[in-house]
Amino acid sequence: MKGFMNMMRRYIAPFRKYLWGSVVLNILSAVFNIFSFAMIVPMLRILFRMTDKTYVFTPWNEVWHKPLKDIGNSVMQNLYHFLEVNIAQYGEIKVLFFLCLFLVVMTALKTACYFGSSAVMIPIRTGVVKRLRMEIYNKILALPLGFFSEEKKGDIIARMSGDVQEVENSVAGSLEMLIKNPILILIYFIALVAISWQMTAFTIIFAPLMIWAMGVIGKNLKRQSLDVQNLWSDVMAQVEETLGGLRVVKAFIAEKKMSARFDAVTEAMRGKTSRVSMRQALAHPVSEFLGTVLITIALFFGGTLILKGNSIIDAPIFIYYMVILYSIINPIKDFSKASYAIPKGMASMERINKILDAGNNITEIPSPVPLRGFNDRISFEHVGFRYPDGSKMILSDICLDIPKGKTVAIVGASGAGKTTLVDLIPRFYDPVEGSIKIDGTPIKEVGISALRGLIGNVNQESILFNDTIFNNIAFGVEGATMEQVIEAAKIANAHDFIMEKDGGYQFVIGDRGVKLSGGQRQRISIARAILKNPPILILDEATASLDTESEKIVQEALDRLMSTRTTVAIAHRLSTIRSADEIIVMDEGRIVERGTHEDLLALGGHYRKLNDMQAL
Repeated sequence: MKGFMNMMRRYIAPFRKYLWGSVVLNILSAVFNIFSFAMIVPMLRILFRMTDKTYVFTPWNEVWHKPLKDIGNSVMQNLYHFLEVNIAQYGEIKVLFFLCLFLVVMTALKTACYFGSSAVMIPIRTGVVKRLRMEIYNKILALPLGFFSEEKKGDIIARMSGDVQEVENSVAGSLEMLIKNPILILIYFIALVAISWQMTAFTIIFAPLMIWAMGVIGKNLKRQSLDVQNLWSDVMAQVEETLGGLRVVKAFIAEKKMSARFDAVTEAMRGKTSRVSMRQALAHPVSEFLGTVLITIALFFGGTLILKGNSIIDAPIFIYYMVILYSIINPIKDFSKASYAIPKGMASMERINKILDAGNNITEIPSPVPLRGFNDRISFEHVGFRYPDGSKMILSDICLDIPKGKTVAIVGASGAGKTTLVDLIPRFYDPVEGSIKIDGTPIKEVGISALRGLIGNVNQESILFNDTIFNNIAFGVEGATMEQVIEAAKIANAHDFIMEKDGGYQFVIGDRGVKLSGGQRQRISIARAILKNPPILILDEATASLDTESEKIVQEALDRLMSTRTTVAIAHRLSTIRSADEIIVMDEGRIVERGTHEDLLALGGHYRKLNDMQAL
């Protein structure tokens, strides 16, 4: 319950005005409901001429000063007196007609308020869900890359879709019941006490039985719901994995294997869901049975009093009492639904909070040092790095200077730490030892946005979005014009193939650029970097996955891009970095050789070995 209240304060607080509106409308709905039911008593008395008793009028200012148990009787005495006067003046039929008309009006007002109380909750439900999704999405954007190396993308998607939907259905959906039902129960209970406190005292003895039964059924529901949501994440992860690797699945004729894996996780989810649904399905019949038991007890007790001629209650009042008692059962049953729905929703909220409460070690100091361009060099000073989930050092004692305007290439075997090294420059990760400086200032002391604004990236895998070519090139550059985009595309050798597409620069390239070839995607990426016009350029094996013809075209574009910038290039094919000002050779996280192409060949070490292997 503590977690539920914390969530209410966090997400419901901005919608207080709607909550107060719901409270007021629910109070009015309950009051109108009581008055509409109250018409049953005089109608029965008139229809069946059940009494010749004369009712005495009590001044209203005296009524409200009486004990609570007598107020109800005094109010009813005054109403009956009013009816007697009107029956004597207008006749029973006319009075009955106006009572029926009054019942219709009260019911109309009750249903209007009931609708209004539900309508004002809609902005809360939709607002909470939107805010929750935005918080998750913004948190995803803010979290460091290291967080996602430990999480499955399908699991994150499941939390943003299925878990948020569960919170909406279970928690936000229960909010209306949590506001409406206490009001209805309180007002109906006051009415029951006012009608007959003796019967109410007798009946209420059995209420704890209902609460106990609901608690037994709802026990462990949160834990089981958490298991269901975890399995749902596994389902989404397998779907995402299958879509990403469908080509491999088909190539290795592994459809049956993948289907069997999917069947296993969905079968596990089916079993868990069945158990949760069974408990939820049990809620209504149990509450219905216990409610009927409660009504039966009241019926027997009240009926016994009437049959014995007890003056505590008569037949019309007894019928009115039973109608109100039956009306109080529904809010109690709704509470039982909420007692299941809220734990189920809080299980999903617990999974969502794993993202929202995730720590971010890539932080910015309160007053960062202003970064006015890039003027001198990037320096690595005894830098060491390991991933948060591992003890092995990925980088050890890296000392490296990258002067402005120079091209530094990084080569080495797979797993040598090349990509990790360049990822430290824009602070995708932070080193665990040493420091990295730009123009003599540690990069931890400058603004993250200012730092990354100086850097352009072209990766081996072209990261493109399901949007137009224009928007992909202009990505991250505010207010880019068509002329600027075209100029960047021409420098990247992309303009000609773009103009061959339907719609030219407005051509939508599909998911991850699937409608383009590898070389075309890479040239779009290069055009994007050109348009950003960064002084520092990071190339992570930008031509490694291309065929010879595409590599030549892309390399020409890269040479234009590199000509006026400081470049750090990770290279797989040594032929692309022979002209680099300095080549850094890495092995098992350390710099083992450095120099120009000719110098390294002359050393006859790691670089010579790599060069000879590629020459074969």
